[in-house]
Amino acid sequence: MPVLVTGGAGFIGSNLVDELMAQGVEVRVVDDLSEGKMANLDRWKNHKNFQFIRGSILDYEMLKRACDHVSCVFHLAADSRIQTGITDPRHSIETNVVGTANVAEAARQAGVRRIVYSASSSAYGRTPMPDDGFHESCKTDCLNPYSMSKKAGEEVMDVYSRLYGLSTVSLRYFNVYGPRHQEDGRYATVIAIFRRQQRLGQKMTIVGDGEQRRDFTFVGDIVRANVLAMMNREATGVFNIGTGANYSINQLAAVVSGEPLGTAWMNEVEYIPPRLGEAQVTLADNTKAQDVLGWKPQVNLQQGIQVIDQYEKKMGNSSGLILVSR
Repeated sequence: MPVLVTGGAGFIGSNLVDELMAQGVEVRVVDDLSEGKMANLDRWKNHKNFQFIRGSILDYEMLKRACDHVSCVFHLAADSRIQTGITDPRHSIETNVVGTANVAEAARQAGVRRIVYSASSSAYGRTPMPDDGFHESCKTDCLNPYSMSKKAGEEVMDVYSRLYGLSTVSLRYFNVYGPRHQEDGRYATVIAIFRRQQRLGQKMTIVGDGEQRRDFTFVGDIVRANVLAMMNREATGVFNIGTGANYSINQLAAVVSGEPLGTAWMNEVEYIPPRLGEAQVTLADNTKAQDVLGWKPQVNLQQGIQVIDQYEKKMGNSSGLILVSR
């Protein structure tokens, strides 16, 4: 039976599709291409195990057809950035809440066995953080429409598990980066922005004082967590998927520039005003994911940036296939 990946043409989704296809899994993708790129999936378009459906998760009838004879749904389709949720809250709420409810109901009606939901660590907000990082029992503190809507998606998963017996799990991602992350547009990630600015000879723009800290998680580790969550249908509830180490944005700029912190990299940055609705610190306690899913991160920040370098260098003369380390 095939699996369904919503948002499969996007950054994380296309990396997940690569891994599933490499494992010989039959994959069906739903994506409206509003942010995803068909080029991310071009290598598979004529493969017998691959099917692409262009459509929005707000189209319930389409989702019912897409879920037909599917064993597992990986639900990644979302309005996936904090700032866009602030500027266009109705879009975030509709996409992330109504869209997720559509996915859950379509899966239930089709008899799908498992849903793996892509949640967000932004749910923790400014909750006081224990010394070892946020754990899944910490209170949530949604600071913006994006984090609120993604947290509501977790509640959808929980209700469908308890009320209807649907096997669901929610993976709270911490600051994902890696090959195919977007360098521009409203969904650009900070590492991608820094790399683009460097390539163009521009200064790296740091929001606020740069002392806010983030747990940056490599996309290959995120993909492995999804695959492990698919295989362990007894695992339910929320799981943190992060490295358990964090960096300030100042430190990140130094890593991207290749300069030690406190030296010449300072000439390569420009500080801009802070933004509304963002947390000061993210850090994952990933003990639960290790104990239940058998997952642990394999790629640190420096290694991940090296992988991006290698990927971008070979994109001109190869398929660009990213296989997850095992």
